Amino acid sequence: MALIVQKYGGTSVGSIEKIEGVAEKVIATHKQGHDVVVVVSAMSGETNRLIDLARQISEIPNPREYDVLVSTGEQVTIALLSMAIEKLGQAARSYTGHQVHIRTDSAHTKARIMDIDEKRVREDLKAGRIVVVAGFQGVDENGNITTLGRGGSDTTAVALAAALKADECQIYTDVDGVYTTDPRLVPNARRLDRITFEEMLEMASLGSKVLQIRAVEFAGKYGVPLRVLHSTQAGPGTLITYDEEVENMEDAVISGIAFNRDEAELTITGVPDQPGIAYQILGPIGEANIEIDMIIQNIGADGCTDFTFTVHRNDYKKARQILDGIAKELGARQVTGDDTIVKISIVGVGMRSHAGIASTMFGALAKEGINIRMISTSEIKISVVVDEKYLELAVRSLHDVFGLEQKPAA
Repeated sequence: MALIVQKYGGTSVGSIEKIEGVAEKVIATHKQGHDVVVVVSAMSGETNRLIDLARQISEIPNPREYDVLVSTGEQVTIALLSMAIEKLGQAARSYTGHQVHIRTDSAHTKARIMDIDEKRVREDLKAGRIVVVAGFQGVDENGNITTLGRGGSDTTAVALAAALKADECQIYTDVDGVYTTDPRLVPNARRLDRITFEEMLEMASLGSKVLQIRAVEFAGKYGVPLRVLHSTQAGPGTLITYDEEVENMEDAVISGIAFNRDEAELTITGVPDQPGIAYQILGPIGEANIEIDMIIQNIGADGCTDFTFTVHRNDYKKARQILDGIAKELGARQVTGDDTIVKISIVGVGMRSHAGIASTMFGALAKEGINIRMISTSEIKISVVVDEKYLELAVRSLHDVFGLEQKPAA
């Protein structure tokens, strides 16, 4: 008998009929002799509806009250799913993040899980119940409800699996695994049987929407076997594992192409080229809890420097406002910005042992007349920033040049 943590996303629980279908799937797993913990998101569209209500009141809502509001979507789902399980004759019990005591820090809307008290969950499992837990939410040390950011239910599921030492964490979603890129953009994209934690971590951080980055971090750190599966279609899905467990790793130079539409670019020009200037510019941005992604610094001939960096598009206005204030203090020439850019990245552990990957990437983009605005590299990834209008063309050309398409059946 194994302990399985299953997570179902918003589209998987988007209607009463779908919730009843999830209940049947969960019970089927339980009848195989497994203990089952289920983590669910809000019903599809519900979180957006709640956010819209908040913004009708205030353009920038109080973060604490925002978390109180948007966390209610998952509470509805756990109650409905528990009712559906009970209706089919199986004992179940639902818990909010507060009730399970998923303790987080106090960074509202972007909280990080610090600790989980799994005692109540274990007691229910021992009593033969299926446990249903609200994803996306927790509680800080002062008892305030917090949320983990969009996609945070994945993190909840993996963190619970780690705390419970589960045999496997299964992420059920509307795709049947991890693909070489988004199949909605590239129809002949290929499903990967396996991918390393390292590659999945890069792809999640670079814009792949299949899993949240913190979920992959938790899984890799605590060695939680992680599998992405389709919520309604049978299949093996994609197993996320360690390098040494991936067969023929050297054969695949590039495993996938990730892209992120949620990027915005800010530039401050003509600031003094002196020690500490980077901190003077980026420090206040970080203190405002705004994550900075790519950074480029250009040194001018007149003793001044230009700074360009990217942030999440949702943080663009706030970051621009802060940067305008910094520019006045430093006597900078100007601040410019652009929230119509995208980041495209190629990822693969095979890049470590293959030369010429960057030139192949840049050549493919040049052939299509796509200008590269920023470049960032690591050991297993290369990222570029381009104009948003070139997104589809760029991804398709890179997918083709690296031979990532679905191979025809033999």
